[in-house]
Amino acid sequence: MSGWTRGDGPILRIENVSVDFFVRKSFFSSRPIHAVTEVDLELAKGETVALVGESGSGKTTLGRATLHLVPIAGGRIIFEGEDIANLSGKDLMSLRRRAQVIFQDPFSSLSPYMRVGELVEEPLVIHGPKSRSEREARVFTALEQVKLSPAVEFADKYPHTLSGGQRQRVSIARAMVLEPEYLVADEPVSMIDASSRAEILYLLAELQEQRGLTFLYITHDLASARHFADRIAVMYAGRIVELAPAAELIEEARHPYSKALLAAVPEPDPANRLRQRSIVGGEPPDAGDLPRGCAFHPRCPVAIAGTCDVVVPPLIKLSDGHEVACHLYPAGTSDGSGEADGSAEGDRDADTAARSASMTSSAASRNGSSDSG
Repeated sequence: MSGWTRGDGPILRIENVSVDFFVRKSFFSSRPIHAVTEVDLELAKGETVALVGESGSGKTTLGRATLHLVPIAGGRIIFEGEDIANLSGKDLMSLRRRAQVIFQDPFSSLSPYMRVGELVEEPLVIHGPKSRSEREARVFTALEQVKLSPAVEFADKYPHTLSGGQRQRVSIARAMVLEPEYLVADEPVSMIDASSRAEILYLLAELQEQRGLTFLYITHDLASARHFADRIAVMYAGRIVELAPAAELIEEARHPYSKALLAAVPEPDPANRLRQRSIVGGEPPDAGDLPRGCAFHPRCPVAIAGTCDVVVPPLIKLSDGHEVACHLYPAGTSDGSGEADGSAEGDRDADTAARSASMTSSAASRNGSSDSG
């Protein structure tokens, strides 16, 4: 793609999108699972937005919804000015050519009965061109682009003869062979060895620069998100709780959940084996039975009684590009200091310190020496 400029405008707009699944409760009834709830997000052309959060936070479901792979319960998803929710037939085929996905597990997403060349060619068989020689040429080009060369030799191999990193490169080639504009990268480096992860991310960044790709990068790894993404959106229980430029969120996270995720990132310091690490106790809530108010409040060390457990906090803007959904930051403030009574703020700070100390103590008693390091 030539002549692209990062930030030309949103290529994808997610507007108040919700996704529900239903599980059987009894023979005659079922209950809803709120996988994604009222999410708003925009992706500019050539931008990478990382979705981070614990397993079950709704990251992958939101990514699949933007590809029309799961139905949405409400809201709109606008891709290049067109609402994709009700696409079918030729219009859906057109979306498939322009929006692709790199799956998490290259061991299960590639058929063991097909050669690499056949795997990469399959999207072309569906979408064209009809000429076998032209398809073969595009397959070889795609394999060369992902550094699988000589392409002729790799095209004749079966997936089981490749390493994990090489398999993921095949997955990337298969996604790139249609020359899409938008890619959902769902944990693309989590299933491969550490020595190959940086290479895969560098490869994706290189392809992005060459083609002006837009990435929705789904990950639980904040370290890779910082280096690969332009912005980071933190998800918890189906909602975005914080959104900011990548470097700013890493350096100045505001939401207690974002801070907890950062605190859990290991640091390569031998002294850490003797240092107690503060962790957030508890487990993510059941998506079919979410707590009232802020879904994070049962685990939050600074929750405000009578507020956090009653009212769902809206996503408000703190500064240019930095948004957070937390009652510690009332609308109209930028640092959480919007309380009218200074003494009340002091009382809350004292309570916060007590809760944090209690949280660390309880974590230590549960985990013993396993929290050090």
